[in-house]
Amino acid sequence: MNEIVTGVVRWKMKLDWVLIGFFHGNFTKAETNIKNALRVALYQILFLDKVPHAAVVNEAVEFIKRLRGQKVADLVNAILRNILRNLENIRYPDFNEDKVRHLAVVESHPVWMVRRWIDRFGYDEARQLVSANNQRPDLSLRVNRLKIDFNYFLSLLDQHQVQYNRSQYLDYFVRVKHMAGIGASEMFRQGFFAVQDESAGLPVLLLDPQPGERVIDLCAAPGGKTAFIGEVMKNSGEIVAVDRYETRLALVKGACQRLGIVNAHAIIADATTIQIAPGDRVLVDAPCSGLGVLSKKPDAKWAREPEDLLDLIKLQKSILENAAKLVKPGGILVYSTCTTEIEENEAVAKEFVANHPEFFFESAQPFVKPQLVSPDGYVETFPHRHGMDGSFALRMRKSL
Repeated sequence: MNEIVTGVVRWKMKLDWVLIGFFHGNFTKAETNIKNALRVALYQILFLDKVPHAAVVNEAVEFIKRLRGQKVADLVNAILRNILRNLENIRYPDFNEDKVRHLAVVESHPVWMVRRWIDRFGYDEARQLVSANNQRPDLSLRVNRLKIDFNYFLSLLDQHQVQYNRSQYLDYFVRVKHMAGIGASEMFRQGFFAVQDESAGLPVLLLDPQPGERVIDLCAAPGGKTAFIGEVMKNSGEIVAVDRYETRLALVKGACQRLGIVNAHAIIADATTIQIAPGDRVLVDAPCSGLGVLSKKPDAKWAREPEDLLDLIKLQKSILENAAKLVKPGGILVYSTCTTEIEENEAVAKEFVANHPEFFFESAQPFVKPQLVSPDGYVETFPHRHGMDGSFALRMRKSL
């Protein structure tokens, strides 16, 4: 079920391109249930191989027959059988006529996004990036050393016959292909690990929190970074986890409870206006377009428009403005996002430092593997280059 739903959302543009070509009438104006029945069937035909094509067609036809009767079911049957007869002859937009539209349809991404990445990276690398966004993501686990020895955890994975690879970028992270029922496993319940992408661990390495300090996590939900900070601090000192919504803070509390983090407490507040005692270290994991995590959240690519970036940039700047007041003299401020877009990343940070001469950049080199550090000294990851989510993180120090 998960595979089909995620797959249809991921490949919607490509599926719709094919269906528009075979549909009798205007596909875009068809009833939602009919469109989705056709998409589900076509996704299985083009991308999955366990269900015979005849069974896929039959399922779609029976589903529509129950909803709309025999006549519409016959129409769905005719469309799908026509596609099956012509599978080898499906044509996509011509590369030579419009390479942006060609790539957008074939790799199922919005045209504006594809154009943006071709302008930035060139065609070949943009193609690698959108292709990486379409891969089914591995699961990345952060082993919780407050509760279990790392090597003993690996031996438990071996016992459960879970295939894994150690992360090449972060100690104590492992990647697994599948871990069926992971949320119900005893290891999960006991808090031996957190499901966390490697890219999400990098801002915490950059923050480098120390036991006994006061750390403020300004956009804390759902709590993965808060819990990692607590683990690195060995539960000594204090973490203030801030989020605007009580429901989201409940996720932070739940994560900390399961993982045995006892030095964190949650505050419901707006990160742009909160006034509390300053901290030794402040993390701003800012709300962003999320264009770095499209393999995990394929629906985000259809929900975003270019103008959304402008609103998000305003919010990011506003949070950083307030964060500046919450850093003690000599303290550390880390700004991070889960997007790949320059305007939300280094452009926001550079403007902030230009307006705040009391802050200066510090290179990520001492804290993070050099392959992930840009020439300017910030952390930048891309799905097609590093095999993890796209992200950005930058470390600043406040002068004494």
